[in-house]
Amino acid sequence: MISPEEIAEIRRLFFAEHWKIGTIAAQLKLHPETVRKAVNAESFGRGKPPRAALTDAHLDFLRITLAQYPRLRATRLYEMIKERGYTGSVVQLRRVVAKLRPNTREAFFRLSTLPGEHYGKCLVILRGGGDLTFEGIFSAVVDFLCYITGFK
Repeated sequence: MISPEEIAEIRRLFFAEHWKIGTIAAQLKLHPETVRKAVNAESFGRGKPPRAALTDAHLDFLRITLAQYPRLRATRLYEMIKERGYTGSVVQLRRVVAKLRPNTREAFFRLSTLPGEHYGKCLVILRGGGDLTFEGIFSAVVDFLCYITGFK
């Protein structure tokens, strides 16, 4: 892939300076087919603008509903907008809902501590106080073993 600057330079050399494709390819150390594609890149325009989707008329309703109820299923949304005149399929709606649905995933970071940093916690649990859940005891025992062995 060549950069837009290189495409501009190729087009300048071809159209303004009237260089041949082989000359441009040799000078810029590119394959002649790459130069040919760069010369013809914008001769056909950008193409047609995208057509209006069937869901476009219902986008505002979908955004508002998903903002209030982010876990609402696409099939339920399909039934709701079908009553409002939507004639498309549920598959099209699922694609739109996947893009509109707010991201509710939480980020988790790995906890890194120095060996023996939680050693006091282990002593508190062993003396009869502290967090007596399985996770608390397991964490304290692992921290204690890491402290003894020096393993991080």
